[in-house]
Amino acid sequence: MTTAIVSAMREELSAVLALMPDERMQVVGGREFWLGHLHGQEVVAVLSRIGKVAAATTATVLVERFAVQRIVFTGVAGGLAPGVEVGDVVVADSFLQHDLDASPIFPRHEVPFYGLSRFPANEALSARVAAAARQALPGVAVHRGLVVSGDRFVATTAESRALQSALPDALAVEMEGAAFAQVCHDWGVPFAAVRTVSDRADDAAHADFARFVQEIASRYSAAIVASLLTATSASRVS
Repeated sequence: MTTAIVSAMREELSAVLALMPDERMQVVGGREFWLGHLHGQEVVAVLSRIGKVAAATTATVLVERFAVQRIVFTGVAGGLAPGVEVGDVVVADSFLQHDLDASPIFPRHEVPFYGLSRFPANEALSARVAAAARQALPGVAVHRGLVVSGDRFVATTAESRALQSALPDALAVEMEGAAFAQVCHDWGVPFAAVRTVSDRADDAAHADFARFVQEIASRYSAAIVASLLTATSASRVS
């Protein structure tokens, strides 16, 4: 089984690549895809870039060109729900595009012609990712639930409160997950996403963001990925 490990930020991808002893690069669609092994598992690691279009392009290439059997996204997000704090980890159960609105033709947030506004993560893979996060990061809170995506870095208290009001069960907000979920839904490829909460998506969201990604989120991503693939290897041996 080939697993795609996807990051939106270069610092996170670098932390994953540091774990791969034999990576080799292929360039497709202007993106660098790194093929190799991690804990004995076949892996394709890639930087998705930021935003839903970039995410959908990357997901499609992973499925069509590299025939990956599952995709795991690691990255950061802004916390929305009460109790989802900076430094916590969120594993998505489902995804929604908070900035999609084709009303009055379709209900707000519904993807036209799908009859869906929420795309589920793969239940089994998400459970494994959550277990890997808890094993790799003891003492860190791991939440599971709805993650919302949009082509905007949510960085004002007013916008954060508007999202909380419109989508009260949303745990966190980011810019790629819902696009990956829709592509994986189309192709029937299991998808899971894990996000480290870098801020509260409010007026202070921009403060030390780059430093958090480099010092905290990248380390968390590498640890979770290593734990996930180690557990996969162990289950195959047993």
